[in-house]
Amino acid sequence: MDIQKILRERRIIHSDPEIMSGTPVFVGTRVPLQTFFDYLEGEAGLAEFLEDFPHWQAQVLVVLESMAIINAESGANCSCSLYLMKTC
Repeated sequence: MDIQKILRERRIIHSDPEIMSGTPVFVGTRVPLQTFFDYLEGEAGLAEFLEDFPHWQAQVLVVLESMAIINAESGANCSCSLYLMKTC
C-alpha cells in the first residue's frame, strides 16, 4: 500500500503539473506534503505544524492514520520521508 495513493483517494493531496511542478500538495494549497513530514522529523514536530496550519487538523489526522495503517501492515518502523520514497 502507498501513502500517496491513500491520500489521493481521500482527497487530502493531489499532484498537478501546473502547481509546484507536480509535487504532491495538500488540496487547495501550494504546501507540499513533504513539508508536513519535514515538521514531523524535525525538532518542530506535530505541535508546531498544527500551530502554523491550524485549519489542517482533520487532514493531518488522515495522514497520520494512513501512516499507521501502512506501518502496521508492513511490520516496519520507517521514518516519515521513507513513505514518500516508497522504500519501506
